[in-house]
Amino acid sequence: MEQIDLLVKNGAVWTPGGFVDANIAVSDGKIAALGKPPVLPETANTVIDAKGMTVIPGLIDSHTHHRDPGFTHKEDITTATMAAAAGGVTLSIGMPNVNPPTTTVERYRALVEHHSKNAIVDFNHNPSGTVPEEIPGLAKEGPLAFKIFMVKDTGRDYPHMPGIGINNNGELFKCFETVGQSGLPLMVHPHDQDLMDEIEGRYWKREDRSPQAYAKAYRDYDGIIWDTAMSTLFRMQKALGARLHILHMTTPEGLAMLRRAKDEGRPCSCEVNPWAMFLGTWENVEKLGPYCLGFWVPPAHVDALWKGINDGTVDIIGTDHAPHTKDEKDKGWTDMWSCPGGEPQIQDYLSLFLTAVNEGKLSLDTLVRISSYNAAKIFNVYPKKGVLLPGSDADMVIVDMNKEAVITNETTYTKVGWTPYHDRKVKGVPVRTIVRGKTVMLDGKIVGKPGDGQLVKPLR
Repeated sequence: MEQIDLLVKNGAVWTPGGFVDANIAVSDGKIAALGKPPVLPETANTVIDAKGMTVIPGLIDSHTHHRDPGFTHKEDITTATMAAAAGGVTLSIGMPNVNPPTTTVERYRALVEHHSKNAIVDFNHNPSGTVPEEIPGLAKEGPLAFKIFMVKDTGRDYPHMPGIGINNNGELFKCFETVGQSGLPLMVHPHDQDLMDEIEGRYWKREDRSPQAYAKAYRDYDGIIWDTAMSTLFRMQKALGARLHILHMTTPEGLAMLRRAKDEGRPCSCEVNPWAMFLGTWENVEKLGPYCLGFWVPPAHVDALWKGINDGTVDIIGTDHAPHTKDEKDKGWTDMWSCPGGEPQIQDYLSLFLTAVNEGKLSLDTLVRISSYNAAKIFNVYPKKGVLLPGSDADMVIVDMNKEAVITNETTYTKVGWTPYHDRKVKGVPVRTIVRGKTVMLDGKIVGKPGDGQLVKPLR
């Protein structure tokens, strides 16, 4: 073999068939070969010794709020992808609640052009699927999916602003049908707005707008606002045959509906969010208030999610990385309904899940599948992404499973400068992130540059 650009040697490398002790040779940004000397040379332009380390495919975060354009006081594509690189993410997929929202081809092209100049890691962006006549043109621009919110904000006008949400089932059906004709998945934030209007109104009548009231409203009647919405979505999917991807899976009944759909061979999938697994406890609601909401997830539902991860019902992790400033969050202590939900996630979630691996809550193989491999298949970028095999992009994360660390606000790269996991101890840390053969993070420091990231389009 001729001289190669990069050799990653002596690591335990994840493959779909399991972990293997192998060296990885990289040329022109792609994996040229896996093997051992004398099959592979021991020299290259750059040699990385991964002895004692684990080498996994770069993570694919299918649900990132980059905030760019329109809300760059919270985050921009550079800071978002710096945080991504620090957390082992090599492909970050954005959501359409930017300003202006990506509902037209013109807006989509402008966003991609801007991101191409400023992203540290590879990216894509899912436009809104709320305007049927725009969907065919948008599909040709290369998104990996479309996104629709079923939620309408009450008491605030962000992050679920007008133009990206649908609360009418007839309109939703028409848009779902049109997206289905493109062949792309439809990502949906499930939410029964009519039920939520009634439920949250009862708290307002009692003049209780606290974080605790907000948390309870979203889970009242065992999560009915989620389950009724998902029931509608699964029934529409069955009628249309289109590809459905459920966001924010948090209820046992939702998991049961997804299992039934999969048993019938229907193209349905779901994500779980890190905040549901590690943040949404009642103790955190009391302690962190608006800084952990989002949503409260009761312990029995968290247990159901872990079961869904381990039995294969849950397909992927989507971070729902959603930074907001402290000033915006502090409003929630007195009126959570005036405070935007969500919090930074993308930099910390790999270490949180690696800690869970060390605690025996899931296997490392399962983690790789739900953080990279499965997403690559669902969003049709496999085998370019999501795997370490010859011909794939050389996107990889070198992980030290034994390294202990403490997550802090001071080490976060997100522009808002805080993390809900401040002072959380972890065991298992990404120490190097490589995008198409180029190191973009080393030992927690970002060494990649704006423009290193590229748009990743579906392969077919």
